[in-house]
Amino acid sequence: MSVPTPAHPGVAAREPAPPTVLTVAGSDSGGGAGIQADLKTMLALGTHGMSVLTAVTAQNSLGVRGAWPLPPEAVVEQFRAVVDDIGVRAIKTGMLADATLVETVAGLLGTVDAPVVVDPVGVSKHGDPLLDPDALDVVRTLLLPRALVVTPNLDEVAQLTGLRVEGEEDMRRAADAVLALGGQWALIKGGHLSGDAVDLLTDGTTEYRLRAPRLDNRHTHGTGCTLAAAIAAHLARGADVPGAVTAAKEYVTAAIATGFPLGGGIGPVRHGHGIAPGGNPGH
Repeated sequence: MSVPTPAHPGVAAREPAPPTVLTVAGSDSGGGAGIQADLKTMLALGTHGMSVLTAVTAQNSLGVRGAWPLPPEAVVEQFRAVVDDIGVRAIKTGMLADATLVETVAGLLGTVDAPVVVDPVGVSKHGDPLLDPDALDVVRTLLLPRALVVTPNLDEVAQLTGLRVEGEEDMRRAADAVLALGGQWALIKGGHLSGDAVDLLTDGTTEYRLRAPRLDNRHTHGTGCTLAAAIAAHLARGADVPGAVTAAKEYVTAAIATGFPLGGGIGPVRHGHGIAPGGNPGH
């Protein structure tokens, strides 16, 4: 009679593959934002992150030293390699650099039946430009109509619509202007306003105000990337838009609360705040 081979100590039984999420964005060599932040977020939220690199940046806690867009054919081949073989449950876009890449990515998104979260990245946390000015029209006309959720901060609202949000009372008007460009839901991030950190989520009919206390922590590099990636991860796991955004806001708030100094400037949020030292999930 054969004796069953015991399971290897410490090896869990095989589990189903986690939901797949694709980020289409630029690289942050400092690890706090961009592709690096997205993949960390996706892992922390129980999904399998995959990437299409659009640009390489040389940046650290002090700012962006340089940025180099990739050729469109490199973006196309990365996208098709992932989507045609593995498939995706949700997609997040970030830094797209120039008009040619925005047009290329918008075309690719039209070939996939998956929810898309568009973070319309225009400038870095330090104020460095990450999108050519002549790309804005292409973002408005081709990219935003592909989005299930658009997540602009107040500077990006001004770039896209020309509207300046001076207080919470202006946020609905800003959201309506963003929705007019084609996205199904707009999440207007009010982190630059005074008082509580208030975000407005709306599809033009239903409205949610998401509030969190403003935290006394300057180490907030990567918040926008992280929030959009978290929304995509929760959508991939089956949440509806309000549920995905609410859960993502909670995750980012905790990541900001535990953000840490790194280098001589603005440090990153802590993407693994739910993971204990040593790599084990926190309890």
